[in-house]
Amino acid sequence: MNQINVHDKAHELARAVKASDQYTTLVQMKAQVDEVPELAAMLKDFNEKNTALQAEAMMTGKMNEEALEEVKKLYAIVMANPLANMYLQSELAFSQLINDIGAILGEVINSVQK
Repeated sequence: MNQINVHDKAHELARAVKASDQYTTLVQMKAQVDEVPELAAMLKDFNEKNTALQAEAMMTGKMNEEALEEVKKLYAIVMANPLANMYLQSELAFSQLINDIGAILGEVINSVQK
């Protein structure tokens, strides 16, 4: 397969991802969340703190217990809201799809590096 065909397939994959249930559900849920500015801000805050916590844990090799407790409390608040809960579930489903695609592509990379 030549390079142009590979690029064409990559664009085809991008179109397939955009047509997936995971993507369309996430886009719909995000639109609903964005209609409630307080909820959108709460989710943004949760995601930022959760991402920072995970990044710190990866860099230091240990979990910041104080930050972990804060994220757990925010998570409980977020999950108590049905719309936020559905949004996070759709975000998780989409992330899993992207991770699966990455793993498939990773197999190709690993086969060359062996």
